[in-house]
Amino acid sequence: MNTIQLPVNQVKSVKLPWVGFALCLVAYLFGGTASTLMATYLPVALPQLLDGSTSAEEIGEVGAWVSAAFLYGWMTGGLLFGPLADRLGRVRALALATGLCGGAMLATVFVPNEYVLFLLRALTGAGVGGILLISTVYLSEVWPVNSRPIALGVLATAFPVGIVATGGLMSGFSDWRLAFCIGILPLTVAFLVWIFLPESILWQQGRSELSTSKPNLFSVENKPNLISGAIIFGSVLIGLWGIFSWIPTWVQSLLPAGQTGQTERGITMMLLGMGGILGGVASGFLVARLGPRPTLLLTFLGCILACGLLFLTNHVFSPVVYGEVALLSLFFGISQGSLSSYVPTLFSPSIRATATGFCFNIGRLFTATAVLFVGSLTSTLGGIGNALVVFSAAFLIAFGAIWIRK
Repeated sequence: MNTIQLPVNQVKSVKLPWVGFALCLVAYLFGGTASTLMATYLPVALPQLLDGSTSAEEIGEVGAWVSAAFLYGWMTGGLLFGPLADRLGRVRALALATGLCGGAMLATVFVPNEYVLFLLRALTGAGVGGILLISTVYLSEVWPVNSRPIALGVLATAFPVGIVATGGLMSGFSDWRLAFCIGILPLTVAFLVWIFLPESILWQQGRSELSTSKPNLFSVENKPNLISGAIIFGSVLIGLWGIFSWIPTWVQSLLPAGQTGQTERGITMMLLGMGGILGGVASGFLVARLGPRPTLLLTFLGCILACGLLFLTNHVFSPVVYGEVALLSLFFGISQGSLSSYVPTLFSPSIRATATGFCFNIGRLFTATAVLFVGSLTSTLGGIGNALVVFSAAFLIAFGAIWIRK
């Protein structure tokens, strides 16, 4: 895979680079909260939106559609906001994506039924897809090359920080509608991005190139990196989101009947976030020290082993679950930080957002579809833990795709 070295002096083109970093970081954080907030509240929200006599199997089926709607929206947003960022600029596209995420979250407070919830989760996902893509591309263009992996690794930690915030909201608010009032904060961030974030000089230069010649996303030069990036990131997403979407329900299944599990589910989500934070920070140093390929190979191997340990050895809830969840989330964080710093460097500025968006999001088509099968696999394999083990096999595909690339 060929990578493109971005100029070291790009940071000089931004008057206040730390302002840009901070705004991207906060937007990324709310992406993490938006992604996992509904999954955390599903066991209590769906019975309220559905008939009170609805069975656990029916709630599980609707929950799968809620997760799939979010992922389909995420995929769509990532694919659409990429070309939008290449055409309109990184700043305006990031502001629009953050505003969409916040507005859809705030509207969830008033959702009347599961069908409106599907729509709002899809819109929230579209906003999150845009946020994660554009903030990554933006910082990859304005940050010096020597410390760029570390900066992007720290950026990736904002997503699990948002997950930690989800756990905090879960522990502090039993009313899920009240928790979604947090959507007002991403709307505020969108306004600040629009007003204060300076545009990327590299995007402006790429726009000049675009006016003279239209680059081909699927050219002979770009196609190998597109295919590899989509397979690797898509495989990781299938494993990651299958687990993230259903781990609160899995934790609930380990508890005695009648126990609410609010505390256990909240702590689990907080641990997922905290491990991801440490993994994201570590990813930058690991990539700088070992290089992206060895880092990713070790990370995917760790994900496979940690999934087997967590889901195959726990049949009743105990404090051991917390430690194993934290270990798994550590590898999740390393994988996301490493991929976020690596994929954008594969493409030229004129198509960077579009191509990165393709790699980041085309896999979500398969991810969203695969998540729907967790419920069916649960019945077939004799438990949600066994179903999640099957989903963890996706990390084997990512491992193989990295292994065969030089």
